[in-house]
Amino acid sequence: MQDELSDTDLAVIAVAIQEERDGLEPFLDGVTMPVLLDREHLLTELYAISNVPTVIWIDADGTIVRPNSVAVSTDTFVDFTGVNCEEDLVALRRWIREGVVPVSPEQALTAVADLSDDEIDARLEFRVAAHLRRSGDEAGAAGHFERAGQLAPHDFTIRRAMMPLTGVDPFGEAFFELWAEFQAAGSPYHGFGEPIRD
Repeated sequence: MQDELSDTDLAVIAVAIQEERDGLEPFLDGVTMPVLLDREHLLTELYAISNVPTVIWIDADGTIVRPNSVAVSTDTFVDFTGVNCEEDLVALRRWIREGVVPVSPEQALTAVADLSDDEIDARLEFRVAAHLRRSGDEAGAAGHFERAGQLAPHDFTIRRAMMPLTGVDPFGEAFFELWAEFQAAGSPYHGFGEPIRD
């Protein structure tokens, strides 16, 4: 979309919510937009993001015109997630080309629920765990990672993000178990529109 709408003021910025840059390299081949690394998960707190991918539209004045939503730019994983890209791409083109926003300002203000106390505590536990891990205290980190997962069991920005930090393959069996738990709980997430479906 960045390339397609290069004659406009659209700026696409990707943010990877993970610890290490090394794991990003395979995904960055040919990517020309900025990709930021949020090791501290500050964006997940600021915007109440609980799952990825999450897309947020922010206008030139800094106003969120479409809050957190599950949106993808390709149909690569449509069989797995049930999320088709075309509706979101059409909506993005209409916003950029015609100024049509798919939600009212009132909807934008109320579409994303605040983080619960447990979710806030989970982010703190995750942050402490990541700091301890960086400091070489794997044992101390393990308890905080476990507590973070208990406090926010369906939050991919915590549960999946901790997988590679605790020696678990984030594309392996543990991920599919997490996915099944997420679906069984009704695919909960903080965002506008419909959650990821099976």
